[in-house]
Amino acid sequence: MGERIQLTVNGALREIEASSDTPLLYALRNDLALKGTRFGCGSGQCGACFVLIDGHPTPACDTPLWSVADKDIVTVEGLGAGGALHPLQTAFVAEQAAQCGYCTSGILISAAALLAKNPRPTEREVREALDRNLCRCGSHNRVVRAVLRAAQE
Repeated sequence: MGERIQLTVNGALREIEASSDTPLLYALRNDLALKGTRFGCGSGQCGACFVLIDGHPTPACDTPLWSVADKDIVTVEGLGAGGALHPLQTAFVAEQAAQCGYCTSGILISAAALLAKNPRPTEREVREALDRNLCRCGSHNRVVRAVLRAAQE
């Protein structure tokens, strides 16, 4: 039997019943029906499950619920505002930056964290910020162009 756990996700206080060492990823996908955050490697190495925790891209697959109490969690679904897409999401569409799309939500999270800290990054800074995000489709150059495009808009 789990315990009642409160999480602030995408600006809303949410309550679930789960064990405090349940991975955040499972709570987001299974309890809160936020399916944009993907399961990748399960060990925090690929970036597919990244969410923002207090503004920092963090792997949700190996982050226990107890560690995110009183923290602000933002998933890919929470990047936009008022039903509008985030500028990064718009730029990814314009640049056709997602091929299979499996890694895209984690990349968007990393890119959003970068632009929040550095609204005008260089190409090198974008590449460094996305270094922890793996993409097997080879769309990385389009991803970098999309992040730079979003920074200009």
